[in-house]
Amino acid sequence: MRAPQFWQTAPPTPLATILRPVGAIYGWAAAERMAQKGERAAAPVICVGNFVAGGAGKTPGAIAVARLLIEMGERVALLSRGYGGTARGAPVRVDPSRHEAAEVGDEPLLLARVAPTFVSRDRPAAAKLAIAAGASVLVLDDGLQNPSLAKDFSLALVDSGFGFGNGLCLPAGPLRAPLAAQAQHVGLIVTVAAAGDATPAALPPALAKISALAARFEPDAAVAARLRGKDVFGFAGIGRPEKFFETLKGVGARLVAQRSFPDHHRYAASELAAMFAEASAAGLAVVTTEKDFVRLPAAYAEKAVALPVRLRFEDAPRLARLVAEALARRRDNA
Repeated sequence: MRAPQFWQTAPPTPLATILRPVGAIYGWAAAERMAQKGERAAAPVICVGNFVAGGAGKTPGAIAVARLLIEMGERVALLSRGYGGTARGAPVRVDPSRHEAAEVGDEPLLLARVAPTFVSRDRPAAAKLAIAAGASVLVLDDGLQNPSLAKDFSLALVDSGFGFGNGLCLPAGPLRAPLAAQAQHVGLIVTVAAAGDATPAALPPALAKISALAARFEPDAAVAARLRGKDVFGFAGIGRPEKFFETLKGVGARLVAQRSFPDHHRYAASELAAMFAEASAAGLAVVTTEKDFVRLPAAYAEKAVALPVRLRFEDAPRLARLVAEALARRRDNA
């Protein structure tokens, strides 16, 4: 989905005000659901989620946490619902050499490059399969608001460029549930900035008591060097495409043309043909995100450049300590 513009307007617009009662009901129901007791997996579960609908960098966050755990000596498995894919019933272990985004979703293909990745709407079933395959710890990509699997530690990412929008719940605003209700399930807030962004603003009072640390996206240095000074056609179908376009400018690419699409957008052949033809006629390099790149047919992927980004924690040792403490608590109480 693409976030409506009125979600970002504070105070709320007339449309947001009209939708506010619906948002209040939605938020109450979501908070009640979050309070339900989930099934306890046989291994610790670390959740990487966010407070709002739309992109905050959950998948790069899950990858960063997985890499951290691997460095700590853990056998990591990643769990995803596989949004946009057809294989979301019985748990499926993702095989990037065999699966396509249409089957398992775009994000699991990225996750599977880092650690064994399992896709299913049934998170407890996916957890069982991952543990049977040898996982010592599970990293849940998204799912903060889903109570089916009990979490031992949850990180919530906050996009410093978007924050919490107008502070209202869906559909009046971007919040998935009231902040105070979500805060009860979060052990750490990670404020995420794009490269070159200023220090993020202070968190709202509902989140003030939760530990927080900063992180930022860093584009791949080798690809960034290739794009510096180049005229490019950028396109993205992610939660906030404008973040990608700012990243392109930040690495020194000349963004001559750009196209935005909803998150997880399935590109029609006509859309791709039109974009690549326009880029070719103007002599522009076509650049997109890694997540979009894995959704491209091979014929177009050969003609496009993916700009990878990684999430870097500004105090990684502190995060490692918090995660290690959570794992120890779980294992001591097992």
